[in-house]
Amino acid sequence: MKKEPVKAQWHVLDAKSTTLGRLATQIATILLGKHLTGSAQHTVAPDHVIVINSDSLVVTGKKRDQKMYRRYTGYPGGLRERTLEEQMGKDSSFVIREAVSGMLPKNNLRNDRLAQLHIYPTETHPHMPQTNTPTV
Repeated sequence: MKKEPVKAQWHVLDAKSTTLGRLATQIATILLGKHLTGSAQHTVAPDHVIVINSDSLVVTGKKRDQKMYRRYTGYPGGLRERTLEEQMGKDSSFVIREAVSGMLPKNNLRNDRLAQLHIYPTETHPHMPQTNTPTV
């Protein structure tokens, strides 16, 4: 039998309607292709995800003050830490991208899957022709 090429779909998700964890789970499920019938783990799903309103991200509890993002520069004493609130002030898309990245399998396809994630701080985005639907 001949396989039909799968047409890529563009999913638009609003960051201010769900919490960070639930949003990241929805994104990871779409990027892994679990919603498709013919998905395989060794392939990258053709679907793209657009996240709008990342600046108004919803988190519960005291996460804005207590959740820390750490990175190490490689030098002695080079541990840099930021709270979720500070990181949202600098780059809110980093928070969503890190949450989704942690939910994807740690293999060679992770960067290819994350390349299909597009995050925008407001409701406007340049992918309106691909989505064929109004933003939510």
